[in-house]
Amino acid sequence: MTETPAEPRRLRVLAAMSGGVDSAVAAARAAEAGHDVTGVHLALSANPQSFRTGARGCCTIEDSRDARRAADVIGIPFYVWDLAERFREDVVEDFISEYEAGRTPNPCLRCNEKIKFAALLDKALALGFDAVATGHYAQVITREDGTRELHRASDMAKDQSYVLGVLDDRQLAHALFPLGDTVTTKDEIRAEAERRGLAVAKKPDSHDICFIADGNTQGFLADRLGKAEGDIVDESGEKVGTHEGAYGFTIGQRKGLRIGTPAPDGKPRYVLDISPVNNTVTVGPAAALDVTALTAIKPRWCGTAPVGEGRYTAQLRAHGDETPVTAELVDGELRVVFDEPVRGVAPGQAVVLYDGTRVVGSATIAATTRATAAV
Repeated sequence: MTETPAEPRRLRVLAAMSGGVDSAVAAARAAEAGHDVTGVHLALSANPQSFRTGARGCCTIEDSRDARRAADVIGIPFYVWDLAERFREDVVEDFISEYEAGRTPNPCLRCNEKIKFAALLDKALALGFDAVATGHYAQVITREDGTRELHRASDMAKDQSYVLGVLDDRQLAHALFPLGDTVTTKDEIRAEAERRGLAVAKKPDSHDICFIADGNTQGFLADRLGKAEGDIVDESGEKVGTHEGAYGFTIGQRKGLRIGTPAPDGKPRYVLDISPVNNTVTVGPAAALDVTALTAIKPRWCGTAPVGEGRYTAQLRAHGDETPVTAELVDGELRVVFDEPVRGVAPGQAVVLYDGTRVVGSATIAATTRATAAV
């Protein structure tokens, strides 16, 4: 069946402009393609002065001004929409509560699901727009029967389809990713921005969480959840150290454990388990991190839900590698079995399934099966 790029007709497009180079070039390309484009910057912080200069993620006054200047150069209308309260409830509070429960969330994925392609898209459609455009590196492909599929970007090095794996049919029908179908380096994107006269061409990227001002996640959580001293134990349950809050750890973490007692074999130890119930962190050898299977909840499908057992590849982190798996939807839960054990898998993370370059869907990891005895 022939596949063609989505949306060849003229559309009314709302371009989400973060103030960075990617979203500015995406808006410019959408306008150049003949669409009727309006730029919008999302004010996601109730107190933007408190966020660091240059942060990527729509959280600084500087970003808002950069987005406005880019819109002026492109020649499109521009607005700032206040979604700070929605962002606080759906992204920030979710982030805090997930860590408090011993899970490891992905706030960028949650922002795409709840803010950019829910709150923003709903408002855009209510105002008569046809689509929302962002600077994500991914592709929406329309098949001959009119159905849409989400695919990886042409340039795998910049692919961001993992954090878009929460988008459903309706959202894909109104999504544009002008950067996803071209194989270009970031330097080439910056060069294009400079040719277009966009001042953000040389603006540095930031890969930190946009709402954590200094990049100190543990400090951010401690300020909101308070210090709660507890034990660090080994696999046998023997105390080997203390901590100031189990929420400050993630599965697979090696650094910052402050363990006074060395392991019997002298090798590094890693976080194997986080128990918020008794505020205990369990550590052990790297081999104990090997995961052979997982169960995930709240599946979201980028199209029709798969039926029966199937073969896919899975991605477990935004910049992680793919790994072959067998997966099946059972009683509303996704069961995934890995061909080879993988490490660093934590409850709260998203598992995203792929069929070739096509994104099948995603789900939130709830439990894992270890190659060794569970802790």
